[in-house]
Amino acid sequence: MLDERDRKLLSLLQEDASVAMGDLAERVNLSLSACSRRIQRLEEAGYVARRIVVLDRQKMGVPTTVFALIKTAHHSDEWIEKFRRAIVDIPEIVEAHRLTGNYDYIVKVVLPRVEHYDVVYKQIVRKVELFDVSASISMEILKSGTAVPVGYAD
Repeated sequence: MLDERDRKLLSLLQEDASVAMGDLAERVNLSLSACSRRIQRLEEAGYVARRIVVLDRQKMGVPTTVFALIKTAHHSDEWIEKFRRAIVDIPEIVEAHRLTGNYDYIVKVVLPRVEHYDVVYKQIVRKVELFDVSASISMEILKSGTAVPVGYAD
């Protein structure tokens, strides 16, 4: 069961996982060792999936975002796994979700320029049959992040 200090620690770590342990302990009113034990417990319990560094996409040369909405005529477990294998090693694909509704999947692709989308598209269709693909170019990022709400966790 999480308490308010646990939630505050998780929230602070989501903002910046490189914060010094002393600063974290101070911000949640714990001793350094108590704070360290709590974080270790949260990691062992699976609340912290991993600690990552978020890179600046402009500096990394991939400022363009394209969302590809995909329809397929196939819905078997085997086809889903084939699709997963087709996209997993394409570094430009940073997210992929199976959907309800009119489309079966949405894929988020980050690119150096929009013309590079065709390269990624061809990599996918060489490996798996698709029924329809509709791509949309993101004009502006209004909100972006990896943080999730901490208030719902038990």
